[in-house]
Amino acid sequence: MEKVRGRQILQTAIILLTAWVVIGCQSVYYKTMEQFGYEKREILVDRVVEARDAQKESKEQFKSALEKFSDVVNFEGGDLEEKYEVLNSEFKRCESKAEAVNTRINDVENVGTALFQEWKAELEQYSSAKLRNSSRKKLEQTRDQYDQLVRSMRKAESKIAPVLSAFQDQVLYLKHNLNAHAIASLKQELVSVENNVATLIREMEAAIAEADGFIKTMVES
Repeated sequence: MEKVRGRQILQTAIILLTAWVVIGCQSVYYKTMEQFGYEKREILVDRVVEARDAQKESKEQFKSALEKFSDVVNFEGGDLEEKYEVLNSEFKRCESKAEAVNTRINDVENVGTALFQEWKAELEQYSSAKLRNSSRKKLEQTRDQYDQLVRSMRKAESKIAPVLSAFQDQVLYLKHNLNAHAIASLKQELVSVENNVATLIREMEAAIAEADGFIKTMVES
C-alpha cells in the first residue's frame, strides 16, 4: 500500500514538474521573442495563421481520402491489394494532419492564455482611467472573438475522430478481406462515411472563416 501511494506521489510530482518546465520554457520563449521585437499579439496572429492553414490542409486530405475510399468501394477488377495500400496511405496521412491540427490549436491556446493574462495585469499600470477603460473594453472584445475562434476550431477538431475511426475500420477490414465480398460490405458504409466527412469539412470551413476574421481584426486594430 505504501509503495502504491509512493508511486502515486512520484507520478504527481513528475506531472507537476513537467508542467512547470513547459510553462517556464514558454515564458523564456516569449521573453526572448519580445527582445527581438515580437510581442505576444504578433505571435498569436502567426499561430492562428498556422492553425488555419493546418485545418485547410487537413480538410483537403480528408476529401482526398474520401475520394480514394469511393474508388475502392466502386472497384470492378484489378489489384485489390494495391487499392488497400492506397487507402492505408491515405488513412496515415489523415492521422498526421489530425495531429498537426491538434498541435496548432494547442499553440494558439498557449500564447492566447499568456497574452490575455499579461493584458489584464497591465490594466493596473494605467494612470488614466479613460485609457484603462478603453483598453479593458478592447481586451473584452478581443477575448470574446478569441474564445469564439477556439470553440470553432475545437468543434471542427472533434469531428475528426469519427471520420478517422470510420476510415480505420475500412482499412482494417480490407486488409484481412481482399475480395469482392469485402468491397460489397464497405459499400454499405459509404453513405455514413460521406456524411461524416461532409460534417467535418463544414465545421472546418466555419473555423477557417473564424480564423480569417480574427486575423483581420488583430492586424487592423
